[in-house]
Amino acid sequence: MPETQEGQAFDDFGHCNVCRSAEYKMRIDWNERQVTLRSILEKSKEENRLKPYDCLIPISGGKDSTFQLHVLVKEYGMRPLAVTFSHNWFNSIGVFNLLNALEKFDVDHVMFTPKRSQVNNLAKKSLDEIGDACWHCHAGVGAYPLKVATEYGIKLVIWGESVAESSSRGTYEKPIISFDQEYFEKVSSKVSVNKMAGPDLPLSELSIYESLTPKQYSDAGIRGIHLGDYIFWDEERQTEFVKETYGWKETYIEGTYKRYKSAECIMPGVHDFACYLKRGYGRASFHASSDVRAGLVTREEAFEKLVPLDQVIPNALTYYSEITGISQDEFIKKIDSRKHNSLLGISLPIVENPNPERAPKLFINELKEWIESVE
Repeated sequence: MPETQEGQAFDDFGHCNVCRSAEYKMRIDWNERQVTLRSILEKSKEENRLKPYDCLIPISGGKDSTFQLHVLVKEYGMRPLAVTFSHNWFNSIGVFNLLNALEKFDVDHVMFTPKRSQVNNLAKKSLDEIGDACWHCHAGVGAYPLKVATEYGIKLVIWGESVAESSSRGTYEKPIISFDQEYFEKVSSKVSVNKMAGPDLPLSELSIYESLTPKQYSDAGIRGIHLGDYIFWDEERQTEFVKETYGWKETYIEGTYKRYKSAECIMPGVHDFACYLKRGYGRASFHASSDVRAGLVTREEAFEKLVPLDQVIPNALTYYSEITGISQDEFIKKIDSRKHNSLLGISLPIVENPNPERAPKLFINELKEWIESVE
């Protein structure tokens, strides 16, 4: 991974913590880890045998949450409550994948969708506060499932991919074990609800984004785990599995050559372009780094063919400008002020999008076009 990734550190041999974690992953006794997982799940089933749910699974309908449901429902016989915080930026593929998963796994589901005006206002303020457009999603995905868990008295919350898989925020040797407000503010939302409040965003309307405090988390007796800390995580194989077994759909995603990460949302290209402007790398580099570690491509191939995708202006930036009033030039200027120190004074290459016709569309707009076409 590029040295500008948040939390990146190097040991005395010049190896970064992500590569060290990947190396450690290969030495883990995964059979022993699965025994531990089974013990956790069996204990939860026993404690909740007279209740409707024995765990809660935050889901988006993406490949990871579909695989989570397969493992927990089909392999371990769990009775989860599936919970979705909707970013309100769903595309049609995302809606299909979410509904398809609910049908295939036959689970109860709760979803919260913030109103459009609030999402637009938060997307605008998010750029100034954290340097990308997605604060409401970062905060909501962390906060809402824990709120639901406390409301339903569910003690076990299960996420998918381990934080140690490809970021610098945790390692397989030292997994993160607490998922309270401090954790989500540190690794995801970055700033508090109070910081996001303002004239167009009254604090009284933002409580849904406020997660449990460490004390509330502890008092509720919640245990949060990542499946990826207990089973060997291989997103390439898992993606192929959910496609073949459950009909999960990929789609074109701006800013990368992969077709599966954040497939439900129209805005990943904007998020990742902002990352590129701040840190000199975007999602293509992120994916290429994983593929180099896995031996799927060489570093030379990655730099020549894949990394340049980071530089392309996403079509979704036009939509972002429409909902916030922030022009493309203003967007770039605002992000430029948040550049990593090592990039100060360096002009990063920016490339016009060669496929303007491939602009992502909100599901509601795609549905509207379809209805009009058949009337």
